[in-house]
Amino acid sequence: MSPWRLLSLLLDYPDEELLSCAGEIAEAARGLPPSPAREAVLACLEQRSGLSGSEAQRQYVETFDFAKRATLYLSFHAYGDRRQRGMAMLHLKRRYREAGFELGEGMLPDHLPVALEFADLAPEAGIGVLCDFRPALELVRAALHDEDSPFASLLDAVCELLPAASPQDLDDARRIAVAGPPAETVGLEPFAPPEVMPAAACGALS
Repeated sequence: MSPWRLLSLLLDYPDEELLSCAGEIAEAARGLPPSPAREAVLACLEQRSGLSGSEAQRQYVETFDFAKRATLYLSFHAYGDRRQRGMAMLHLKRRYREAGFELGEGMLPDHLPVALEFADLAPEAGIGVLCDFRPALELVRAALHDEDSPFASLLDAVCELLPAASPQDLDDARRIAVAGPPAETVGLEPFAPPEVMPAAACGALS
């Protein structure tokens, strides 16, 4: 497995199937050359090995679903709940489709594990997508470090695999950290079509 794929797996929700693959994921990580991604994956697996399945799931939910600054739905940081987010999601889905990457049922295109899986399939296009979300990545990274989260090293590893953040990226991340994501100010229409933002997934950001 590539570093992209391993990081995608460790940043996804740890359901029973994923938890049962911990040994295979660790073996794949040990096969990588020394790198921040290799060490972050192994450290995360080691930390998770001391938890029961329900504890690992609760840790994940408390980290990523209960704090908006740490949500892995990256377009939320740029657009908040505005309707522009729906258009950005549709554009992202088209980019995936053009590269031959079809989203599975229930997968949202801006979810970081999905973007990392795309980078595994199409590295050049995938890196472009992740670079577009660089302010969001830096914001999530900082939020996880503020909480001393075991997931913080995984975000460090993602950022290490990308070109260096620009001063504008960092300024944007700081601005969002202070002011929060933009808010819709006109109209009450849904901010994305139902087929793009299923109700179950929207609940994770509330």
